[in-house]
Amino acid sequence: MSAIARGIPSTGETIPAIGMGTWITFNVGSDPYLIDQRTRVLETFLTAGGTVVDCSPMYGSSANVVGAALENLQAHDRVFSASKVWTSDQSATREQTRSSLGKWGVARFDLQQIHNLVGWQGHLETLREMKASGEIRYIGITTSHGRRHRDLARIMETEELDFVQLTYNVLDREAEERLLPIAQDRGIAVLVNRPFQGGQLFRRFEAKPLPDVAAEAGVSTWAELFLKYVISHPAVTCAIPATSKVDHMQENMAALYGNLPNASQRQELVAYVRSL
Repeated sequence: MSAIARGIPSTGETIPAIGMGTWITFNVGSDPYLIDQRTRVLETFLTAGGTVVDCSPMYGSSANVVGAALENLQAHDRVFSASKVWTSDQSATREQTRSSLGKWGVARFDLQQIHNLVGWQGHLETLREMKASGEIRYIGITTSHGRRHRDLARIMETEELDFVQLTYNVLDREAEERLLPIAQDRGIAVLVNRPFQGGQLFRRFEAKPLPDVAAEAGVSTWAELFLKYVISHPAVTCAIPATSKVDHMQENMAALYGNLPNASQRQELVAYVRSL
């Protein structure tokens, strides 16, 4: 069975539609046991066909742990590396990128993003120069928790971007109104963070029975259903859920295969979760 893949509009390169986030989950310091456990999580992700790994300097020790896991697995060439610039010092774009590269142990990032629009004007100018010189492959801007959508929309409408990253899930659907249509119109790839609402979706619904639409779509877990809802939107390129557990990663990666819900099934899922 083939993995579900999406094209990056600016180049046509394809990436798997399920990636891996590292917020909180990989921030485990230097504990050898925890690093080994996160290495197993990354190994499970890669074995199941994933490539896109997303991190940020904001995430504590996560970049160091990603680097250690990549080294343990000798997997540097198996990932689509997505990092971020997170500093109000708009002259520090290259410096922070170099620091993150050292932690990851990769030669260059596939994608370098401006985290939560912080200092975006200055960083974007430098990132364009870095892309032109081959220091990075793609550039993007992120937001999270449903914040600053109006600002992000203006940037998407006026600036040349390869990627945006935003929050979208079965309950947080504001991005459907403006951001996702702009991405389609402008040819911008979309990474989706918080597809499980930071775990809140499981706390609300995991004790509830799956809706009938799950069986129709060949889905057996809430995790798979939530992720397939996200990546079935035509504007979405890749969802990046985060987990610290191998079994949860296996559930996440099941969403990379099989059928996706159609438009009516998506509506049924939304109606069902609203009714609970």
